[in-house]
Amino acid sequence: MNPKQREYRMLNQHALKGQILFVGSSLMEGFPIYEMQLTLNLGLDRVIYNRGIGGTTTADLLQSMDDCIFDLEPSKLFINIGSNDIAGAGTEGYSKDTLLVNYNNILNQIKVRLPQCEVFVMAYYPINAQADFGLDITEKKSMFATRTNANLLEANEAIEQLAKQHGYSYINVNEGLADENGNLMPEFTVEGVHLWPNAYTVILNNLKRHL
Repeated sequence: MNPKQREYRMLNQHALKGQILFVGSSLMEGFPIYEMQLTLNLGLDRVIYNRGIGGTTTADLLQSMDDCIFDLEPSKLFINIGSNDIAGAGTEGYSKDTLLVNYNNILNQIKVRLPQCEVFVMAYYPINAQADFGLDITEKKSMFATRTNANLLEANEAIEQLAKQHGYSYINVNEGLADENGNLMPEFTVEGVHLWPNAYTVILNNLKRHL
């Protein structure tokens, strides 16, 4: 079991049911929503919990649904999972079909076990493979081999349709993150993929109306 999953299992014993939940990989785990909900006036009567786990794929989430989702019995769920699939983190590399099969399985389980939950399938964030973040050439080539903006956009179209099939909301909260060429703006990203807190400020501003 992933140490973070083990941590969440323990934390869930102290969590309130029926709250708002963020779940996904590192791009969700890195969302500093705890600090933001304490300092920003979000006007919420519910707590936001974050159960993102860095490095996870859709297949990994399927193995941790109880600890990351179901034990909390959320009333609203925001999910951003699959960017690691697109990066080729699976054993077979990137397959859009496999991504969609797994994502569909995730949403099916949520539909069965949390029929009253309001679910928001989030668009994948753009990346920046152009700017110089000091990465080793080999590392950079590997990082962006299949994690491209073109693949991310194609996957976004596919998960939008998947969300509709399940009667869930697909939301794109990326406005203000990318430049005119569609690349994630350098000031928002650590190395072209992961985000600094200032990027999450933009995302939260776009997300607020759904909370």
